[in-house]
Amino acid sequence: MSPRRSYDQYCSAARALDVVGDRWTLLIVRELLAGPRRYTDLHADLPGVSTDVLASRLKDMERDGLVSRRRLPPPGAASVYELTGRGRELLPVLQALSGWGRAELGERRPTDALRAHWFALPLLHSLDGSGLVEVRLEEGDFHLYVGAEDGPVYGDGPAPGEPDARLVVDADACVAVAQGELSLLDAVRDGRVTVTGEGALAKALRED
Repeated sequence: MSPRRSYDQYCSAARALDVVGDRWTLLIVRELLAGPRRYTDLHADLPGVSTDVLASRLKDMERDGLVSRRRLPPPGAASVYELTGRGRELLPVLQALSGWGRAELGERRPTDALRAHWFALPLLHSLDGSGLVEVRLEEGDFHLYVGAEDGPVYGDGPAPGEPDARLVVDADACVAVAQGELSLLDAVRDGRVTVTGEGALAKALRED
């Protein structure tokens, strides 16, 4: 394993970038906020990363205490990577970066990959309270653990169990919310987001 490069500056921002400033590192954190992931699943949801670079980044992140690796018991019998407590502390960093990057989204380019769950962070930022929310897009379904303090903050596919709210969103509305051009509440009022469910989150979205 190659030694970690350093800015050699006695500054907390520089020290943080020593750990997370390499290309792909924060996007790996984004994927692991969904909970434990196998290497093959990470590679599939990080289009553009080579297998060598992904393996190298994961080793660096293990060394730096951001992720840990464990073996699932049979019948899974596969190794998975998951965030440590230290790695999970990067959630507000990614949320702030996602908010700052709204102005950079612009129009989707023909070469831009897209995964439905990449909208998880912008939508989490738009929801108050706590509970399980299922989001349905044409590109796929995912679910959010709003207000979660431990464990995953989102996941692929339908919600495991009955969600507090279900949102049916078209991609254009989701992009508008992600870009900060439209609030989630306004999208509901305008009929661009359909909300069902009897949980507090669903009632708040319908009544506000």
